[in-house]
Amino acid sequence: MKIDTFLVPPRKDIDLREYDSEHTGDYQKKQEAVEKTQEYTMRLGELQEVLYAQNRHALLVIMQGMDASGKDSAIKHIMSGVNPQGTDVHSFKAPSSEELDHDYLWRVNRALPERGRIGIFNRSYYEELLVVRVHPEILAAQQLPAETDFRKIWKQRFEQINNFERYLEENGIHVVKCFLNLSKKEQKKRFLARIDSPDKNWKFSAQDVKERGYWDDYMKAYEEVLSNTSTDVAPWYVVPADQKWFARLLISKIIVSRLESLGLEFPTVDDADKLALAAARESLLGGK
Repeated sequence: MKIDTFLVPPRKDIDLREYDSEHTGDYQKKQEAVEKTQEYTMRLGELQEVLYAQNRHALLVIMQGMDASGKDSAIKHIMSGVNPQGTDVHSFKAPSSEELDHDYLWRVNRALPERGRIGIFNRSYYEELLVVRVHPEILAAQQLPAETDFRKIWKQRFEQINNFERYLEENGIHVVKCFLNLSKKEQKKRFLARIDSPDKNWKFSAQDVKERGYWDDYMKAYEEVLSNTSTDVAPWYVVPADQKWFARLLISKIIVSRLESLGLEFPTVDDADKLALAAARESLLGGK
């Protein structure tokens, strides 16, 4: 399975109707995909250890998708094999009053992963180009300057985010972006499962159904985001999400491939450190 198949080329106008949300690649059986995902999960754990030890790079994984697209469960399964001490997960809700007193990327900067760590954004600053675009009245609460040209604001934010991600890349924070492409039909099925299953009731919100009424607007907003913010340094991947087991497999492979591309290595010790290690070994062997 080649992940480039799911890559959004830079500067290409995207039509999501051309992307099959039910696609499962070379995998027709769930068990085969689950076993392969476990292999990638183990490999991810190995790479995370080297990432942490080297302490020069960080990885930021952005997960975007409609409600019930499987973001939470994908994070849970894919990151099950990594050391929790080297991973941070952030979910971005409606901004607080403090956050509204700053620019829209302020709260994101505070949540960026440190060197040696993997950060996951369950939803992200892209909400400023998605939910805010579908509900432009939200802009009124952002206390923007009076001279703001709202006819140009989306184009400006595309450019600002592209520059921001290039800045991150140049400073060792590498960005992986996954759009979980869920069909409207499958979303309905998952919503009904949440309503009909008592142990899933807590996952359901009436607001989810209300937002579903804006489906076409969201798809248009996603197409604009994918078309304008998939770049060489921070490309988007359109992940078929109707089959959760395939989405998890693909995302795990994308993350592993990105980490492997960094050429990570455990730090080497110089001659002075080797002498110190030898002396410590001798002391331990000669003591009690």
